[in-house]
This record gives sequence, C-alpha cells and structure tokens, in this order.
Amino acid sequence: MIQSATGIILRTRPLTDTSLIVNWLTPEQGRVSTAAKGARGNKSPFRGKLDLFYEADFSYTPNRRSDLHALREVKLREVHAALRQELHYLQQASYAAALIEQTTEKETPLPSIFELMRQFLSSLPQRPPQPRNVFAFEMKLLNELGLNPDLAQTRLSPGVKQIIETLVEGDWPEVFALKPTAAQANELRQFLHGFLIFHVGKIPKQRASAIQA
Repeated sequence: MIQSATGIILRTRPLTDTSLIVNWLTPEQGRVSTAAKGARGNKSPFRGKLDLFYEADFSYTPNRRSDLHALREVKLREVHAALRQELHYLQQASYAAALIEQTTEKETPLPSIFELMRQFLSSLPQRPPQPRNVFAFEMKLLNELGLNPDLAQTRLSPGVKQIIETLVEGDWPEVFALKPTAAQANELRQFLHGFLIFHVGKIPKQRASAIQA
C-alpha cells in the first residue's frame, strides 16, 4: 500500500552508483528512510528534487522486511534557497538535523519536532548566523523531548537563566533580539555542552562548526 507524507530531507547518501538513500523528517510518520532508485541519473524524475533541507510531498511503498522504503514520487514545496547563500547557515541546519537523528526514534510521530525544524530552517536566513540560533534550537528540542533543565537546581547566573527561558519559550524574533555578553555566551555554551552529553551521549560533530561566532 502506497504511503504519502510531507517531509524535510535531513540527509542523503549514495545507495548504489545510480541510487540514493534519502532520510526524511515527517510530522506523522516521524523519521523515514527511502531508496530513490536511479536518482543519480540525468534522466531521473527525482533529478533536482532531492537535496538537503528540501521540503516536499512524497510517496513511498513500505518495505515489509526493513525500514528502507521505495520512494515513488516527490513534489517540492520549499527548497530553502537562502540557506545556500551562507555556509554557516548550512552548518547550523546540518547540526540540527544530526541532533534530531540522534535523539529520536524512526517511524514515530514527531509533529512538534517537524514544526520546530521547519521554523528553524525558515528563520535562519533572516539574521546573520550566531551561536544563539543553535542554542535556541537545542533548548527547544530538549523541551520537546521532555529534557528541559531544572534551572532552580543549576548554578547558572540569573542573566543566563533568563536567556535560557527565552530560548525555550520565545519565538525566533525574540531569540534573534537576545544580546548576551561574551561571559554569558561562554557560560551558556559550557552548560549546554555538558547537559547534552549527560542526556543524549555523544554530541554530533557538527556542533563545533555550528556554534562558531
């Protein structure tokens, strides 16, 4: 039975000389992996439709023996072209995708995390890339996963506690308006690094480049 979904491409990688594995984030099916046969060929119907962070309506035939399904059709909704105007935008988006892949299960509904990623990708090009964008994504994702820190039990300074509250609860314009001092940014960076390691284990390697000022 053919399944349909709306998804954001988190990652692609070669399957064969002519085919790709495409990893999607969808609201209802969660993370889904599909095999796009012939997608690397010049005459493929998938040509120009399968790139990082593209949002699309797609259909696939479920594989009963594995979690790699057969991609059938893709109709683009949004390509987020503005992300490709600045390498740092792509680095931050790539880290967000890696963190989602590390902290979620496959084929489990993720409507709020899908919406978080969609808003993050749309908001990134609206301001120069800053570490606070990544910190906000981390805090919002941790909140969705039920891993929000108990700030009353931390030794963080009052100013950094207020910043964290805005990162979790504020919309993206509020996040962009934050102007932490160098000391606050360093305190926040160190806290989140330790908090992530404690709760999710190894941090995706993309974080180092994503939070470069």
